[in-house]
Amino acid sequence: MTTTQEAVTAAERCTPEFRRDPHAVYAQLRSAAPVCPMRPPHGNDTYLITRYDDARAALSDPRLSKDMYGAMDAYRRIFGDSSVALDDNMLNSDAPKHTRLRRLANSAFTPRRVEALRPRIEEIVQGLLDACPTRERFDLLPAFAFPLPIIVICDLLGVPPEDRSRMQHLSTTVAQTGFGEEAKRAQQEAEEGLHAYFTQLITAKRKRPGDDLLSALIAVRDNDDGLTESELVSTAFLLMFAGHKTTAYLIGNAVHHLLSHPAQLRAVRENPELIRAAVEELVRYDGSVESATFRYATEDVEYSGTLIPKGALVQIAISSANRDPQKFDRPDELDVMRPGNAQDAHLGFGHGGHYCLGAPLARMETQLALTRLFDRFPGMALADPAAGPRWLEVPFPAFRGLAELPVVLDPAD
Repeated sequence: MTTTQEAVTAAERCTPEFRRDPHAVYAQLRSAAPVCPMRPPHGNDTYLITRYDDARAALSDPRLSKDMYGAMDAYRRIFGDSSVALDDNMLNSDAPKHTRLRRLANSAFTPRRVEALRPRIEEIVQGLLDACPTRERFDLLPAFAFPLPIIVICDLLGVPPEDRSRMQHLSTTVAQTGFGEEAKRAQQEAEEGLHAYFTQLITAKRKRPGDDLLSALIAVRDNDDGLTESELVSTAFLLMFAGHKTTAYLIGNAVHHLLSHPAQLRAVRENPELIRAAVEELVRYDGSVESATFRYATEDVEYSGTLIPKGALVQIAISSANRDPQKFDRPDELDVMRPGNAQDAHLGFGHGGHYCLGAPLARMETQLALTRLFDRFPGMALADPAAGPRWLEVPFPAFRGLAELPVVLDPAD
């Protein structure tokens, strides 16, 4: 790719080439079109923000609204009517509604509460590793990276163990469907299935509440009228969906990049105290959230000399901001000992009022997953290192994740 227009076209269409390496395109956009007008397949005028300083400012700019009802026509063109019932939550709202909804859910994700989950997460990690084959090739994503966070979030919400695989299937369908009629039907059916499931689960928990987050949210709704029924169902969906998908892809990305950078893996194994910094660097280098969810301009807004007109949609390229050389030295290098890589430097968990509620949990899950995996299987290797990774091909570049991760845990000499 040699021109800005070619780069823009690739970004709009999410071609396989772009999915394999979006970073080259983002580098070109940061230089030539840092606030890039786009015409995506959904037909709504959209502007893509790619520089770190612009991205950080935009993530907390009150003129860029998250309230989907304010942009309902655009929202329906992108997602259809079926999604609305599941999107009445904190992710798609502004203050004061966002403040109220976040406060009600926040108690489950405090550092103290998350730390109390450590023994259970350790138990889940070890159990999943016990079940993995050691000498033969297998896909680490469905065997380990996905089950870990789905079990954790289902435990937290109070979803019965027998329903976990269904939750994973339905949420995967919601996340990966495309623009064709068959794909849209599959998405609608999955969304309707999730809405029906959580409605039924809430009804059951009203009769028999448990020691779980969903029961606590129901009590708030029924006793203090803190949540409407729609908000309750939608919040349950959001916590389940966001609580496992992004963490699963992050674990997969992290394993792949550490195996592809043996010196970095060796540094972490020789100094276990590096694991916290290593996870932050892996989030920065190639995290699971490529773009923040849509915002829309409630008035004319200017970034880097480009006018974003009132009513336009805005996407913030997190992956691009986290590779901005104006913010990070040698941004295209993975360096687990990167100096000054404080937890608030990268934007992998967002910024401002919509900073990821589950960030402490995602950090702990990823740290424990990597530590136990490489401690137990120090000889672990990619099964097809010469083939290169196969990345997800999705219509909206929201997630950055692998389609598969074939590995061998204990290769024979």
